[in-house]
Amino acid sequence: MIEANMINYFDPAQEHTFDHDKDYGTPASLSTESVSLNIDGVDITVPAGTSVLRAAALADINIPKLCASDNLEAFGSCRLCAVQIEGRRGTPASCTTPVEEGMQVTTQNAKLAKLRRNIMELYISDHPLDCLTCPANGDCELQDMAGAVGLREVRYGFEGENHLSAEKDSSNPYFTFDPSKCIVCSRCVRACSEVQGTFALTVDGRGFDSKIAAGSDQAFMDSDCVSCGACVQACPTATLMENSVIEQGQPDHSIVTTCAYCGVGCSFKAEMQGNQLVRMVPYKGGQANQGHSCVKGRFAFGYATHPDRLTKPMVRDSIDDPWHEVDWEEAFNFAAQKLKGIQAKYGRESIGGITSSRCTNEETYLTQKLIRAGFGNNNTDTCARVCHSPTGYGLKTTLGESAGTQTFESVLKSDTIIVIGANPTDAHPVFGSLMRKRLRQGAKLIVADPRQIDLLNTPHMDHALHLPLKPGTNVALINALAHVVITEGLEDTDFIHNRCDERAYQQWREFIADTRHAPESTAEITGLDPEQVRRAARIYANASNGAIYYGLGVTEHSQGSTMVMGIANLAMATGNIGREGVGVNPLRGQNNVQGSCDMGSFPHELPGYQHVSDAKVRARFEAVWQAPIDDEPGLRIPNMFDAAIAGSFKGLYVQGEDIAQSDPNTQHVEEALRSLECLIVQDIFLNETAKFAHVLLPGSSFLEKNGTFTNAERRINRVRKVMAPIAGKEDWEVTVGLANALGYNMEYNHPSEIMDEIAQLTPTFTGVSYDKLEQLGSIQWPCNEQHPNGTPTMHEVDFPIGKGNFTITEYVATDERTNRRFPLLLTTGRILSQYNVGAQTRRTDNQHWHDEDVLEVHPSDAELRGIHDNDWLGISSRAGQTVLRARISERMLPGVVYTTFHHPGSGANVITTDSSDWATNCPEYKVTAVQVEKVSQPSEWQQSFKRFNEQQLKHKASAANSTVK
Repeated sequence: MIEANMINYFDPAQEHTFDHDKDYGTPASLSTESVSLNIDGVDITVPAGTSVLRAAALADINIPKLCASDNLEAFGSCRLCAVQIEGRRGTPASCTTPVEEGMQVTTQNAKLAKLRRNIMELYISDHPLDCLTCPANGDCELQDMAGAVGLREVRYGFEGENHLSAEKDSSNPYFTFDPSKCIVCSRCVRACSEVQGTFALTVDGRGFDSKIAAGSDQAFMDSDCVSCGACVQACPTATLMENSVIEQGQPDHSIVTTCAYCGVGCSFKAEMQGNQLVRMVPYKGGQANQGHSCVKGRFAFGYATHPDRLTKPMVRDSIDDPWHEVDWEEAFNFAAQKLKGIQAKYGRESIGGITSSRCTNEETYLTQKLIRAGFGNNNTDTCARVCHSPTGYGLKTTLGESAGTQTFESVLKSDTIIVIGANPTDAHPVFGSLMRKRLRQGAKLIVADPRQIDLLNTPHMDHALHLPLKPGTNVALINALAHVVITEGLEDTDFIHNRCDERAYQQWREFIADTRHAPESTAEITGLDPEQVRRAARIYANASNGAIYYGLGVTEHSQGSTMVMGIANLAMATGNIGREGVGVNPLRGQNNVQGSCDMGSFPHELPGYQHVSDAKVRARFEAVWQAPIDDEPGLRIPNMFDAAIAGSFKGLYVQGEDIAQSDPNTQHVEEALRSLECLIVQDIFLNETAKFAHVLLPGSSFLEKNGTFTNAERRINRVRKVMAPIAGKEDWEVTVGLANALGYNMEYNHPSEIMDEIAQLTPTFTGVSYDKLEQLGSIQWPCNEQHPNGTPTMHEVDFPIGKGNFTITEYVATDERTNRRFPLLLTTGRILSQYNVGAQTRRTDNQHWHDEDVLEVHPSDAELRGIHDNDWLGISSRAGQTVLRARISERMLPGVVYTTFHHPGSGANVITTDSSDWATNCPEYKVTAVQVEKVSQPSEWQQSFKRFNEQQLKHKASAANSTVK
């Protein structure tokens, strides 16, 4: 008898028994009850609720099908999977028929064979006879099923009414819709609704006139389609086909790797034709994305082979000089001599480095190691400084660990979901789709955000509450929510008594119960209806499972760390920690920002968040690294800028970050970069920072390297090399080369050896190895003796600090306030089609959706200023001025304007200020007082930016014909 695993037969750890590329039909809800049945003489035991189709597949019995797919609910429209069941009339569809105890199923006999051939004959009769030239040839389920049922001829003619002349829709830059090949199986429609949750596709018409339509029978680009690719992946024919496959042909092999965009960490099959990447297909065994994707990961990979890629090292003595192309050794030696000379002249602390959240764990680990052991100081920082450093501080203080508590899949067990300062459908779209699925199932949604995000418009959602608070008042809101919980007796006293520090709780309780934190008292601060705040608190506190998800709208404030602690306080007070469906969940922005923090990129912490002041910790690292480690924290990024301008900091190594575009107060950053005597930039493009560099070291994209990324749920995923590095070296090899040129010896043959060193020195990684990653698919740290296979849910029994620590969270108003000169508040965010500073996505067809940053202005503010859509607007702040095009929108509150920061020429950070979080110096991007007025020309900074850009591009163009003097 075949016995399907009752609990884990979906587990990628069991990949030897479960093929993630094979379609097993819709999975059953896992059950502890089992059902035994016989299929074609084979006895099999499966969980109750399993479909006959899936049970047969698990027994290696393949039933023909077209409309069924393992990530969609059973539909039963194609009838191809019909079977016979003893004691039942007719031939039921096996995909919609659940197993029953003692069931006797026949999947193959003459009657079923004839039925299936007749069905296939009808499909083929209305299908183009171009199989030899069809782009799906060799990858078409219709072809496969025709062969499976033995169809050899079609009796019905093609001269009658048919759909063969239907026009193609080529409006989308990434895929083509050819309705002449459509069999109206509805898989695309169901994928759009069930998996993505957009509901952009529908079946239009009835009977023979049925057809698939986007929106109100619109072109795909004019509809609500978000180009996630779920419909393309679901299509069993060539109706929906990637343009890359149409142009290049079918791939011949694939390699599983991890996406290098957002913090979701989706797994993909990079499908290749020789050494050429044809398409990226979401990997069904990926535990973070479970076979889903977004427009960026699915389609926007063309940047990896873009003509703008840096392919050779370049050097120059001054940023006013042309570049000279050199070989790698010359570049390493040039950079090393510069850095040595600076330290000899200005001292050991005069240089530092910035690690990349786009590089692998192994690469960021080596960079901070080079800085600490090779440079001899702790002047290392990372982009988390400007995004989630308050998460590290706030969660370490309250819960004892600097990371989120749950898996993404945990949200499917949440009854109430609070989203604060995050926009998952744009910034973390695959997780946003998963969250939407849970909302459609009945979970309640509470959104605290000055802007109305798309999640609030989730179709078929029962309950949503929007708290449109004023920018900068997060802490007042979280205190008000906690006040309601405490004063109305909604706290979880058992959890508090058993899991939390009693003294800290009593101090916090006395603080939070004060009437100054009541919703009525904070209403003037937050701008919120007190009754709505009370309603939100009651919904969350009374939920069986309440989960909080937050993003940069929490951390990028002067009270970012305070707010993170406030969120943790609220979760502990209600007992929403330590099980599935609850938790405190930061939505990390870049693909490896969690990993860059884990790997010791902050100036005060070695890998694993171990403080540099701890002598025992330093001794372990010194023994392995064979170098002394400073016991004093080094400079943070803002300190580096200030010290550069002051003249004491002169050399900087930047690995894969574009600080000139991403950091606040651009003119201050540019002044700092101009003040450096040696700026070394390692990146795949000549980015904005590189234009101030003296040494350019070409980087490698995620497709050109081996390593690991760690996503927002602490999941460590393998990155596998798909193609050879265009410039000849992976990023870790570049850092090794620079270290050796400086005289600090590094020797590694493969990133797996670097991971072994990480595991040796980092308590939360002691059980991590490439062998174990290959075995399990992925691992969520901590992974050690106590948790040998990782830790999906944190804090189930206790906290790393023992008891949970309630912390006082006093609201302090930001210094960045409106006045008569600057009467509006600017806040910033991201958009679905673009990513971070846009260096990758701007070099793809994603430009079709968002080719410039715009300023969203509320109609009342626009009317007051005489502003219309597409007007040029000058935006002035205390830091500077820029010009953006206007877009009238009701998504913000009156008095609030909004923009994105994906295009460098927009100068969004020219107007953001140096105001920052009190604990971590994370910039306050989300609150900038501004004035907006109509203008007729770019700002002075934008004009200067254009001239400088042109000069630097000329310098780069001349490099190929130059040699080092």
